[in-house]
Amino acid sequence: MANVVTARPHAPVEGAPDAGNPRALYALTLASFGIGTGEFVIVGLVPGLASDLRVSVPTAGLLISVYALSVAFGSPFVAALLTSVSRRRALVTLMVMFLIGDVACAVAPDFRVLMVARVVTALAHGAFFGIASIVAAELAPPGKAARAVALLFTGMTVANVVGVPLGTWIGQAAGWRVTFALVAALAAASLAAMTAWMPRRLAGGSHGIRHELSALRQPQIWFAMLVSMLSSAALFTVLTFLTPLLEHEAGMTPHGAALALFLFGAGLTVGGVVGGRFGERHVLLAIRVLLVADAVALAGFGLVMRNAPLALAAVFLWGVAAFALVPPLQHRVVMEAKEAPNLASTLNQSAFNLGDALGAAVGAAVLAHLSGYMSLPWIGAAIVCLALLPAMLSRAGAR
Repeated sequence: MANVVTARPHAPVEGAPDAGNPRALYALTLASFGIGTGEFVIVGLVPGLASDLRVSVPTAGLLISVYALSVAFGSPFVAALLTSVSRRRALVTLMVMFLIGDVACAVAPDFRVLMVARVVTALAHGAFFGIASIVAAELAPPGKAARAVALLFTGMTVANVVGVPLGTWIGQAAGWRVTFALVAALAAASLAAMTAWMPRRLAGGSHGIRHELSALRQPQIWFAMLVSMLSSAALFTVLTFLTPLLEHEAGMTPHGAALALFLFGAGLTVGGVVGGRFGERHVLLAIRVLLVADAVALAGFGLVMRNAPLALAAVFLWGVAAFALVPPLQHRVVMEAKEAPNLASTLNQSAFNLGDALGAAVGAAVLAHLSGYMSLPWIGAAIVCLALLPAMLSRAGAR
């Protein structure tokens, strides 16, 4: 990845934002908001959903883990199938998949149908963000590619702050099917915006799956993906157990813990903006500095977690540092695989999701076999330090 990024992966396209049309990026951000809401809102709907479909709560919880696994392992195959079509058509196809999946969720007669529908939306999810990251970089004005990628992912963070709480409240008040219907409406609005605003002369796909696979021979891509996985694992080692951690160690009430989650989501949103701006020119330097900041934020949280006001401030700062890494990491993969980025970019989304699962498993193992909640931020900080190794082995090449 370039220390100084002076070119985008493809030539500018007619009607791109640098030609005075930012609406295409806004359409992608709206789609990101809808996908993010659809992914996470189910967490608060599991009890009612389990009761309605006559399954146990642990069984209903499989909807969450299977979704993550489908993103991690299934999305790259979907992206591979779309390598030969234009990226505009690929994104529209994926949003249609997401829309169909959410409609099926809303009307699912039983748990099996609901599970299949969730898998369909998950397959669209990972491939969409992989390809949309490339398109966002293509659509950006010169020197603004990382900021455009950050805008794309801001939709996901805003979903956690606004879409998920609102969708959870609606689902608990009116039923989980209504929530999925509203997510489908968001998907339909995103599809309409993309159809109307995405340039029709976007760059096409690659020359095929073999061409895409050839890009994966570059070790720099794998270094970036390893950093993505480890940074995500550090995040979810702590985040998975953040509510009980704050209740046990900081003495917070459930309402206080909910406030902490809101502040964390706000931190993610700020972090996306910070990462986009910081990663515009010195991408590799940004990744290294932000990894250090993430480790310091986690260590700081570990030091102050028993003081509730300081813990709230630390959670916000940790959210900023953790998500600031996402735009430059995604942009680095896109640039390193610029000749065939579809598959590599989607695989980076898989790396993030594998990190989610790994982090949750590490946190659970620490609590079950090693020590209590106090150690989780320190374990997370150690994992971030481990991610510094591939980051330091990465090279900065002129682009």
